[in-house]
Amino acid sequence: MRHILNLNEGWLFVKGSADIGANQGEPVTLPHSWNAIDGQDGGNDYFRGSCLYKKTLKKADLPQADLYYIEFRGTNSSADLYVGGTKLATHHGGYSTWRVDITKYLTDETEIAVIVDNSPNETVYPQMADFTFYGGIYRNVNLICVNDAHFDLDYYGAPGIKITPAVNGKDATVEVEAYVKNLKDGQKLVYTIYDREEKELDKIETTESKANFVIKDVHLWHGRKDPYLYCCEVEIVEGGEVIDNVCNRFGCRSFVIDPDRGFILNGEEYPLRGVSRHQDRWGVGNALLPEHHKEDMDLICEVGATTIRLAHYQHDQYFYDLCDKRGLVIWAEIPYISKHMPTGRDNTVSQMKELVAQNYNHPSIVVWGLSNEISIAGSSEDLLENHRILNDLCHEMDKTRLTTIASVSMCKMDDPYLQIPDVVSYNHYFGWYGGETHMNGPWFDKFHKMHPSIPIGCSEYGCEALNWHTSNPQQGDYTEEYQAYYHEELIKQLFTRRYMWATHVWNMFDFGADARAEGGENGQNHKGLVTFDRKYKKDAFYAYKAWLSDDPFVHLCGKRYVDRVEDVTKVTVYSNLPEVELFVNGEIIGKKTAEDHFFYFDVQNVGESTIVAKAGEFTDEGKIRKVSERNMDYVLVEKGAILNWFDIESPEGYFSLNDKMGDIMETVRGKLWFAGVGLKIKKKMDAAKKGEGGKSGGFDIDFQAGGMMEMMGSFTVLRLTTMMGMANIEFTKEELLDMNADLNKIKKPKKK
Repeated sequence: MRHILNLNEGWLFVKGSADIGANQGEPVTLPHSWNAIDGQDGGNDYFRGSCLYKKTLKKADLPQADLYYIEFRGTNSSADLYVGGTKLATHHGGYSTWRVDITKYLTDETEIAVIVDNSPNETVYPQMADFTFYGGIYRNVNLICVNDAHFDLDYYGAPGIKITPAVNGKDATVEVEAYVKNLKDGQKLVYTIYDREEKELDKIETTESKANFVIKDVHLWHGRKDPYLYCCEVEIVEGGEVIDNVCNRFGCRSFVIDPDRGFILNGEEYPLRGVSRHQDRWGVGNALLPEHHKEDMDLICEVGATTIRLAHYQHDQYFYDLCDKRGLVIWAEIPYISKHMPTGRDNTVSQMKELVAQNYNHPSIVVWGLSNEISIAGSSEDLLENHRILNDLCHEMDKTRLTTIASVSMCKMDDPYLQIPDVVSYNHYFGWYGGETHMNGPWFDKFHKMHPSIPIGCSEYGCEALNWHTSNPQQGDYTEEYQAYYHEELIKQLFTRRYMWATHVWNMFDFGADARAEGGENGQNHKGLVTFDRKYKKDAFYAYKAWLSDDPFVHLCGKRYVDRVEDVTKVTVYSNLPEVELFVNGEIIGKKTAEDHFFYFDVQNVGESTIVAKAGEFTDEGKIRKVSERNMDYVLVEKGAILNWFDIESPEGYFSLNDKMGDIMETVRGKLWFAGVGLKIKKKMDAAKKGEGGKSGGFDIDFQAGGMMEMMGSFTVLRLTTMMGMANIEFTKEELLDMNADLNKIKKPKKK
């Protein structure tokens, strides 16, 4: 009988060593990442290299078995396995399960050594992306002890059985394929189907590797509404004794993605409105425990999401299981991201084979993601061929699901890359990285009109927010108020377009991106609806809850924004109930209804006031306080910034670095000023290209391409120059002050 022995305890960790003989290190318990701290503190200086993990196995402590396989659930990014000093295997890909037969190398006491390496490698994805590549053995390690006759443990880390349900009217057929090794005469396979209550529904005994069942009056898996799961168990039996067994849950459902009606589940339109998820968290990195995964799932369900894009890599099997049980519809993808590497094709293929093989049985998964923003520098023929290979591979391995990509704003609508997958989504940040919020909906309308047969969705959209506050939110200010405004606008634009097959907020949680230096807290991307430590739900979280959740609630926004200078202040309330009342110091000041679930009140700001929002039987409370000067604790001061907005001379009636490019370019003198600045930028770009192998920071910037000028129009000059720093186009303080002095000479046009 199969035994699975957990090996998480008792490892020696030696940082920076690839010598399996090294013995000077620290004891660790898995899961473990060596970048749990330095991968989140900024500076883009987290340790990337080789580290050693060692452990001794005693044969006397192991269950009796014919074969012993060691199983790694996640080692980032590449790993070499040594058993008793002999190198047995190398695995490239930091997010999938891999196993090795170590039977012949076990002695009475055997040293297991694993060299894990997350250093740059032009053959292994990912290499360029906006998140930290945490090194370590950051998921479980097991020893699987089996009989000579056993379910295959060598096939791409897969579970040994492949379950394919198909709904036919009120019934479902279920084909079960077992991957068996060394089945002997006198041994047979016993296939059994159970319902959710573990009641046996049907059983087949055979020596064949496939069995077919019919489930009458099938209970469908229907997303969040009814995530019903069956169970299939397959046993190898000899003389009444079970030699080996495997068991997987599965769900019976049908789906269609229609270019006009969106996602259709079991014949019913089922809008996919949800979030993306990175798996890391504060002080832990990727080395999550089950309680971390469960907390993430609880928060995603609380917000009312019906879908999750599990970005940008294969996630833990435990989390996929939670998605099945809780009814989330899933986009699963490999980390083929940002930078196409001609030398990395084989790795995209191996990672996709592992993703599909290991996750085939999960009913929650409906699409396989081929890549993310991979065409950011254009679509070469090699890139296109790589995608065709992956697309064909997915359809060969899985006839039941569709393929998709996450394209990027700069990718033109007629790019041949968009014709390869079954469905398409775009990552758009109009209203954050240029452009205005109102540009999002019309862009999708234009795509839908140009490609009426291609289902289109939004795979990323969002903006960053920390504990900064203002009553006059502006793009790029990193305030909680602007993030709330942005998501209010995007919700109204995206959720009302029936044809959009899925929308995924970027991101559910703040996450580690050690190269980032913005927003006042370096080393993180702060676009999450929830903070990195999962302790605070930002106001925008409740905007989604108001639209998506059926659990009644009321939320008063701005509870962290107490000190306010204005005499009359705007108070925003979110609720999924039809009517909200607002009380100030116990007195009702208004009662409002709102079809969009967003309720706005003007409140007199005098002294200190207690604000209470009431909807039905639910209330939420906060305080505001009148102050004479702005509380600078609410104002972002960028760490290491060359200039902050409040350092800039801004004379009344004249432009400055704090003004938007679009407003400046409306004047003749502004256009002349920009022409001069453009020459300086071009020189800096040329210099950056020479230092970056032909491209500035990996990207070319063409201000005339793809509506770039329209997108840039919403940037202040200061923010635009700051963002150029990410592409190694940097300005000195003196250059910025000179630019500001020139702008100070240009009059703003009189308001009409």
